Amino acid sequence: MYRVKQIDTDINLAGFSRWLKEQGVEHRITEEGGSQVLWLENPEHTEPVLQALERFLKEPEVQDAVNTTAQSPVFVGGRWQPSPRHAPMVLAMIALAVLMAWVTAMGQNQLSTLLMFVDPRFYDVGTMADRIQALSSTLAGGQVWRLITPDFLHFSWTHIIFNSVMLWFLGSQVEWFDGRARLLALFVVTSLLSNGLQYIVSGPLFGGLSGVVYGILGYCWLSQRRVPRFQFPPALVTFAVAWMVIGFTPFTEMVGLGQMANEAHLGGFVAGLALAAILPVPKKAPRNRGA
Repeated sequence: MYRVKQIDTDINLAGFSRWLKEQGVEHRITEEGGSQVLWLENPEHTEPVLQALERFLKEPEVQDAVNTTAQSPVFVGGRWQPSPRHAPMVLAMIALAVLMAWVTAMGQNQLSTLLMFVDPRFYDVGTMADRIQALSSTLAGGQVWRLITPDFLHFSWTHIIFNSVMLWFLGSQVEWFDGRARLLALFVVTSLLSNGLQYIVSGPLFGGLSGVVYGILGYCWLSQRRVPRFQFPPALVTFAVAWMVIGFTPFTEMVGLGQMANEAHLGGFVAGLALAAILPVPKKAPRNRGA
């Protein structure tokens, strides 16, 4: 163990210690001569841990977020394990996606055209100008639901299961800590940007919640840097961005995965980052509720 910091005993480090554990940082806190001493197993963690500790000690909102997260009833053994009552909005989104997958036979019947950005049976969408004209006519006809409903159109069980797992893991944290209004804003904005960008570039034959998932991931990653409260492995962001970049290459088609909705991923991720940068962290998030 490496000795890295000595702190007064009147400072409660229990929440900070739990947060370090959740980040996978092996450490120990001991008492020596009326002071607390922080020890780290890996000396490479010293600088980032000291930076986090400084923010914890100097910024009350960070200290409150870390301490409350540590006491949250949805953390079991230091891991995020919510039940359906902790994130009913996310659960409803997943249930609707599963229902639509069943109703549309995984996008194989004509009912699926009701969920697409525009109905490809009635419009020529061969060029970008055609697609813009088709969208204008569709919206003029009052079919505004189409801006959102591609989120609930999936084409395989693997597709919907992966999106549902990621949405539950990340979206449930946003709903619990930042509130349902913030989650709804994230869902609407990321849907509009991800679906809109994908449609303009490639047309209406796409679907899935992955744009929203990328948006929530971008939001969690950037907002977490301001006030730590979410739990996810840092490697998840690296993997997601790397996979998004790979999607713009022929690799996925070469290995039989088909074309990916790359623009939806990019649009959603950018929208999530933008919302994290623009919107303030809720001061009284629902994390203070009982179980």
